[in-house]
Amino acid sequence: MTAEKTLAGKVALITGAARRSGRATAIQLAADGCAVAINTRRSKDEADAVKAEIEKNGGKANVYLYDITQEDAVADMFKAIENDLDGVDILVNNAADRARIPTLELDFAEWKRIIDIILDGAFLCTRAALPHMLKNKWGRIINISGDGNLAAFTERAHVHAGKGGLEAMTRTLSSEFCDQGITVNTVSPGRIGGERPKSAGPKPKNADITPPVGYEGEPDDIANAIRFLCQPASHYITGQAFRINGGMVLT
Repeated sequence: MTAEKTLAGKVALITGAARRSGRATAIQLAADGCAVAINTRRSKDEADAVKAEIEKNGGKANVYLYDITQEDAVADMFKAIENDLDGVDILVNNAADRARIPTLELDFAEWKRIIDIILDGAFLCTRAALPHMLKNKWGRIINISGDGNLAAFTERAHVHAGKGGLEAMTRTLSSEFCDQGITVNTVSPGRIGGERPKSAGPKPKNADITPPVGYEGEPDDIANAIRFLCQPASHYITGQAFRINGGMVLT
């Protein structure tokens, strides 16, 4: 735990927070004093473990099992968070699925499923979070994209379409709300090591490369960038895409 609680009194919602970068972000924001809403659709045991770790270190967290692709479910989740913790001050749109499917085998239902999680879920959560942020003239929205969108990893047209849409949404929301004390930014991971979810499938054929720094990143590398953008001192940074990729993609 850090000595200075720079985010004390704030509430952070992280979607897809049961593992990897979402988990690391929940723990880091809790260390800065946030009460953390841990969202997952079905990974309850892993989400409970994140909650337990935060509480062991003196923080506050609750688990919210809701499907962010469903409008009514998102509304119910935000009501529950407000009742338990207060309104959401920091939103990290992290939930995603990265299934690898050849384009000619990608049916429309699967296309829609992935877009629903990555893009529609982020929109629904953002729209639900904004009224509280506008009332307080303070908010942080972080959308988690991915540098595979720029590296053009094969057989992920649906994933990259959703992630590219997130980056476009970031820019538009930033312009709309930047004079209301709300910043909106993208954190875009490159190659992050560790155990991959089964749903991700095998690595695309043009993705099995080592970044120029000589090693893969870790979930904490992504959480560090998110944590930085959430700070009060980061109020002048908005509409940007932070590429955390060890030099794999340069923009």
